[in-house]
Amino acid sequence: MNSVVTSNIRRSIGDILVATGRLSSADSSVIMEYQRQHQIQFGDAALALKLLTKDDIDFALARQFDYTYLGQEDTSLSPDLVAAYKPFGAICENLRAVRSQLMLRWFNTDPLRKVLAIVSPAKGDGRSFISANLAIVFAQQGQRTLLLDADLRTAPGTGQKVLFKLGKSAGLSGILAGRAALEVAASPVPSLPGLTVLPTGAVPPNPQELLGRPEFGQLLGSVAQRFDVIIIDTPAGGDYADAEIIAARAGAGVMLARKNKSLLPDVTRLAGRLQEGGVTLVGSVLNDS
Repeated sequence: MNSVVTSNIRRSIGDILVATGRLSSADSSVIMEYQRQHQIQFGDAALALKLLTKDDIDFALARQFDYTYLGQEDTSLSPDLVAAYKPFGAICENLRAVRSQLMLRWFNTDPLRKVLAIVSPAKGDGRSFISANLAIVFAQQGQRTLLLDADLRTAPGTGQKVLFKLGKSAGLSGILAGRAALEVAASPVPSLPGLTVLPTGAVPPNPQELLGRPEFGQLLGSVAQRFDVIIIDTPAGGDYADAEIIAARAGAGVMLARKNKSLLPDVTRLAGRLQEGGVTLVGSVLNDS
């Protein structure tokens, strides 16, 4: 990993932008001449000449320091994955702040603590959105990250499969039913190195029974040997007991509430049930999107 980072840092901003088609070689030469004459940074010279935008400069700097994100022209993922497309905005600053707190409060406190469930009382709270974008910022930090979609109640056209535009897969339900292995069911995200997504798979008739099987715990134990961080997306905790089962297997959870939507009594009841089940509530997140 260090050799890759060093190699990227040695590449100039101009080289990166030319290699990625954002700048022509001729314009790069013009910028460098202007830079030499005025004794300023390459990026400042490019902006002064209006040959590049601030987004171009941010893109090149990210590449220099091995920080992967996608350009707006890349439509391989859903635009709702703001951590992948707009990593320098306010939402992503908040996500990185959450990441830092989770590292301090959970992941860095014990080498065996690698799994975290994102829970909330109601549908529409944004669990899939927060889970996906949190997984991305962990991967951008260099953590080997697995995003596991355990919302086996999800309807077609929703969930992590849609956000990451994944093809047909046996998914989690296929693994728990004994019809697939992780290597077949999970999908590494080519545009985001370090991130792997395990979608739900087919919606089963018995989601709670599947999640209650020993195989689910065995799966989490297996993936904990391969990944540094495992983020689990869950169904609404106020509607189904699935979320409690998932969080108990994970050992820890983050409580999500949505601004102007979530009701405090609902959040309190779910938190109480989780804690009675031995789940450590590492923190809470207010989704105001």
